[in-house]
Amino acid sequence: MTIKVLVLKSGEDVIADIQEMMSSEDQVIGYFLHKPCVVKLQAKDTNSDVSVRMHPWIPFARDKMIPLSTDWVVTMVTPVESILEMYQTKVLEDGKETDQTTDSDKQSETSNTD
Repeated sequence: MTIKVLVLKSGEDVIADIQEMMSSEDQVIGYFLHKPCVVKLQAKDTNSDVSVRMHPWIPFARDKMIPLSTDWVVTMVTPVESILEMYQTKVLEDGKETDQTTDSDKQSETSNTD
């Protein structure tokens, strides 16, 4: 299982369990995204508290494995621990993909480095 956050050309941040899509020449031509969710950061009030929301990337799709071409990916990163745990417990384990929210402190998220 490889869970990553992808920044797409559309500007969306999408978290998913990804698998590489390979060509016959063993080149990566895309990714299969398992249960992809859009991740959004929202300020709660005037202090540094923020809310993180996840919802299905393509909510009307039957497929749980969505193909994505490499030319739509701007960058791909490993999520911070709190977002990784949220995705694993709320989406992958429970299957509850819609409108999951967690509170976090903006200062601790921005100071966390890998």
